[in-house]
Amino acid sequence: MSTSNSQRIISLDYFRGLTICFMIIVSMPGNYPTTFAPLLHAQWHGFTPTDLVFPSFLFASGNALAITLAKNNLNRQQQIIKAFKRALIIFLLGILLYWFPFFSYENSVFKWRPISEIRIMGVLQRIALCYFIVTILALYLSRKLLLIFALLLLPAYWLLLYILPHGAEVLGIHDNAVTMLDLKILGDKHIYHGEGFAFDPEGILSTLPALFNTIAGFLVAKYLREKKVSANTLLNILHIGIAMVAVSYFWNYSFPINKKLWTSSFALHTTGLDIIILSAIVFIVDIRKRNWLVNFFQPFGKNPLFVYLAFETTGTIMYMIKTTDNHTLYHWIYRHIFSYATGYIGSFLFAFTFMILFWLLASWMDKRKIYVRI
Repeated sequence: MSTSNSQRIISLDYFRGLTICFMIIVSMPGNYPTTFAPLLHAQWHGFTPTDLVFPSFLFASGNALAITLAKNNLNRQQQIIKAFKRALIIFLLGILLYWFPFFSYENSVFKWRPISEIRIMGVLQRIALCYFIVTILALYLSRKLLLIFALLLLPAYWLLLYILPHGAEVLGIHDNAVTMLDLKILGDKHIYHGEGFAFDPEGILSTLPALFNTIAGFLVAKYLREKKVSANTLLNILHIGIAMVAVSYFWNYSFPINKKLWTSSFALHTTGLDIIILSAIVFIVDIRKRNWLVNFFQPFGKNPLFVYLAFETTGTIMYMIKTTDNHTLYHWIYRHIFSYATGYIGSFLFAFTFMILFWLLASWMDKRKIYVRI
């Protein structure tokens, strides 16, 4: 934990805070069946605004990495050791989140949840892997070579999905190389079953194209740091972002945009959108000096890891606690407070209210200069 806030890039805080804000809203609907369509993930092929949340975390992680490597005075070996320790802690926190609350309560008996059935891969785990791998690449490769590596990742992943063992359908939800590899390496019990069967949207193989999002975030932040922020600088990266979105649109016809497989077209599409969004924020904050338009998001951006952990554990606890009518606390709050609004509005107000509560917590910590760091 740190009580200082020096040498931060405000635009990055805004971008990361916007991502956290939207993450809470899309992850805590009061009633899933009456959730507005843009606040749901695409079921398989396709794209919704919600699908942009996780790629934005990776893009922001790359942004932060560029600043970190530029401002510290550590040698290469020290950088690697520091990055490894940080990645390991984040990875383990991700596993602990899936193990939490570590026990189950059935028939008035507490039972420890066996660690042999814990999901291994996940959101924090992918962030940790991408952060560490991109750190190594950034320390050993020039900017040009890093860009070439990132661009080669996309067709390489496309090829791997076809040449690695898979079922009858190359890109089927039940038949794909991502699942086959996860089952072989991790085993059925360590894979996400939220779809009703073993399939992990943060699998091992699909982490490869996710590196593209992180590398792009690193290169964009490095460019903005080295060049004086101006309209011309922003136009340069904005053109790149627009071009990425355009290419992904046409690539979608042969390699569909798919968040759960993290297809190459999806990585390209989301990176392009993130570049466009970050460009808009930098324009508002650094060129137009209209901070008040985005000030709301800054407290989230200064404590992203803490807010994420608090949000995830709160949701788990609310589902774990049962009320007198045998409903979870989560559903009880929705039924007795928010369901009085119309279905879709009530579900949205539930999520929006919890976002505000976490914002108040983040704001309180920000005012007291409390920042959780690893």
